Amino acid sequence: MNGTSESGCGKPGYENIQWVAGVDEAGRGPLAGPVFAAAVVFEDLPPIEGLADSKVLSKERREALSRQIQTQAVCWALGRAEVGEIDSLNILQASLLAMKRAVNALQYPPGLVMVDGNKAPGLNRPVCTVVHGDAIVPVISAASILAKVARDAHMKTLEARFPGYGFARHKGYPTKAHLEAIRRLGVCPAHRRSFRPVKYLMENSSF
Repeated sequence: MNGTSESGCGKPGYENIQWVAGVDEAGRGPLAGPVFAAAVVFEDLPPIEGLADSKVLSKERREALSRQIQTQAVCWALGRAEVGEIDSLNILQASLLAMKRAVNALQYPPGLVMVDGNKAPGLNRPVCTVVHGDAIVPVISAASILAKVARDAHMKTLEARFPGYGFARHKGYPTKAHLEAIRRLGVCPAHRRSFRPVKYLMENSSF
């Protein structure tokens, strides 16, 4: 499925207020699965204690914060770009596309979008980029948490569809176990064929 996968609104009734949205992605580095992005709008900054870059949080803490973010955010949304889009566009452009889809799905269009990193999606509203924003800007941290939790959950569904690769464990990253699984089982539809390790294994394996 292309486009936004989920969105929500914790506090209805704010249609005429200009908001700041934080945006981040998850899943640029893996060899398999979509890239996810999240956009989050809060009424107060910071509204939740413990917001941080999703990569430094435990799985349990991320999931707890994700539930809290969805409850306390003014609105939030997820977007994603599929494997075919990643292979045709490249991972950077696919990530920006996922971000754009997330922002466009917000129930209340933000007046300003703050994006983690130094590249921004094309949007019809002001955008600023913040390098390491997921570690220093709470609303971007919240977006990084939502994106990471959503993508990890999706990788569990891919584990069920394509057993034997270990997607639920390594989430598609190029671990030794994942590479060995590709050598043993071949490339499946969830794999990003434009990524060098996958392309190499396709060209140099007998499956």
